[in-house]
Parts: sequence; structure tokens; C-alpha cells
Amino acid sequence: MHATKGDQLVQHGRVVGEHDKVAEIVEVMGAKGTPPYRVRFEDGREAVCSPGPDSEIRHRETQL
Repeated sequence: MHATKGDQLVQHGRVVGEHDKVAEIVEVMGAKGTPPYRVRFEDGREAVCSPGPDSEIRHRETQL
């Protein structure tokens, strides 16, 4: 998994009815774009995370 500042981290819901969590990557803390990432969620909270297999990166240039 590789990301750059400004990409989105999408954590997919794990159970039926649970919504995806979308966060903007505000800092890449790993080497060459690897985790961990500092992210800012839509409600303004920030966290440091290392995404698991239920997550995907939406790169800035592919977002519509």
C-alpha cells in the first residue's frame, strides 16, 4: 500500500449496514509512501493508522 499527502484512505464497513469511513491523508509517516499515515476524518478527528486489508487508497489524481 502506497499513498501521498492528499490521497483518501477508505476503510470499508465490516458488517452489513456499517458505512465506509473516509479520511484524507495529511502525513505519510512511512518510507516511500508506506504506512503509517496521519489521517483526518470527515468530522475533523485525526488519527495515526496502519490500514488493514479492509482499506483502500484513492489517489488524488483518480478522484472525481
